[in-house]
Amino acid sequence: MKRYLTLVAALLMLAACTTTTPTERYVVLVSEDVTTDQEWMAVAERLSLIHSADILSYTASPTELVDTLRQLEPRYVAIVERPENIGRDYVMNFHQASRTLDDDIYADFFWGIITGYNADSAMRMVENSTQPLVIKDAVATIMELNSAKWFDNYAWIDDHTKGLWGTKRGRNAEIITDTVAPEQVLRKFTDLYKEFNPDLVVTAAHATQKNLEMPYSLGNLKPREGRLYAEDRFTGKEWDLEDSGKRKVYAAVGNCLIGDMNNTANSMAAAWLNGSNATSMLGYVVTTWHGRNGWGALKYWVTNPSRYTLNESLFLNQQDLMHQHNAWSPELLAERYDYPDDFWAELNNASERASKALGREINLDDAKDWDLIGFWHDRDVVVYYGDPKWSVKLQSVEGEEDYTIQSEIRGSQCIVTVKTGANFSLEQMRGNGFKQEHVLDLPMSYIFPTRLANPRLAEGEQWDVALDENFILVYNAEFEPNSEYTIVVDID
Repeated sequence: MKRYLTLVAALLMLAACTTTTPTERYVVLVSEDVTTDQEWMAVAERLSLIHSADILSYTASPTELVDTLRQLEPRYVAIVERPENIGRDYVMNFHQASRTLDDDIYADFFWGIITGYNADSAMRMVENSTQPLVIKDAVATIMELNSAKWFDNYAWIDDHTKGLWGTKRGRNAEIITDTVAPEQVLRKFTDLYKEFNPDLVVTAAHATQKNLEMPYSLGNLKPREGRLYAEDRFTGKEWDLEDSGKRKVYAAVGNCLIGDMNNTANSMAAAWLNGSNATSMLGYVVTTWHGRNGWGALKYWVTNPSRYTLNESLFLNQQDLMHQHNAWSPELLAERYDYPDDFWAELNNASERASKALGREINLDDAKDWDLIGFWHDRDVVVYYGDPKWSVKLQSVEGEEDYTIQSEIRGSQCIVTVKTGANFSLEQMRGNGFKQEHVLDLPMSYIFPTRLANPRLAEGEQWDVALDENFILVYNAEFEPNSEYTIVVDID
């Protein structure tokens, strides 16, 4: 009976008047498990108050609410859920459901999951998201950000040279590198983490739901009672990862499994959200090898540093992935990828299924076929923990964003205007080769200020686009400096 009353209430709400307009509507989804827990329900109610959002409940999976979401047409969806109810399939199923509100292939809203080690952790995530954050200080275990041009202060442990580490202390300071013995790498990372007190942590080494390895497997971070601790593989010694409690972002762009809550509060994801106060986190819920989804989100973020939030960057990358995936293999869009434990069994199974669906032999030695299978693998497996509307951005980089994009509604059309400056670089707009082996060139991208109704290119427009109610991607944007371009979109 309770489930029936929930749906009736939602339909009555639609018939009357919801709290926000369709162009900006924010919806909070909660499980019945949350509704019966006063502390967890307080998290949902606080989030609802902040965003003037409607709250809808489900029994076992938020996918149960697809029909109601289709009528509400939200721009933002946040799920408040206990960690014990969140696993790999939970995330993958909602990714797929997010693309079913209309007839196109793209996700129809920005979304994220509010959770944590406990309700207090989840509430802190909500409160930390009420104010914007501009990233200034960062720590990483990758070398791709080593120019450090986005950061005032930066430190990293290198994943291409064993024992190499480096720092930048000051916005215009020199980058200093040094080396330590392999057995000292874990200690060096935890010392740098404490010293630099980062707004952002980026990692890409081996990981599971229960550990994060330093590059070259030189020690581990592990979860314990909602906090992270270091475990030295050489001596067996342990020590806590000391954290100031400062809110931060954790982008596990290349780690296997670390985004999988694994239906337990005793997971790496829960510990990052709780003990390390990650206000948002993205990570894989399966083992990863191609990397398009995680590295692609980072590429959109770092090449548009003051333009997009982290959630927007993940969203745009996923729609770009879908567009290219559809161009290569629309037959696979409805097919669910299998994730067996054995890597070669996975590839062989995926190749056989793709060959059958496409009516041709897949050759993994061919780069395009490798990307085809890789995009299929990565399509639904990166999760965003956090408020999808939170404004968290990188600092701008002088000389790298010499163009503006604006839009204006004129009657039944949306006019998008792109103006390039004297120092405009098409290569920079395309991503400047960042992680090219995984992500390819980026299209011109733009998120509409409000949700559009049934957008489509106006007659006569020659742009090659991916277009939906929330965004436009332009694949033939051969822009030149000191120029102006318009894209005309018809709307209802």
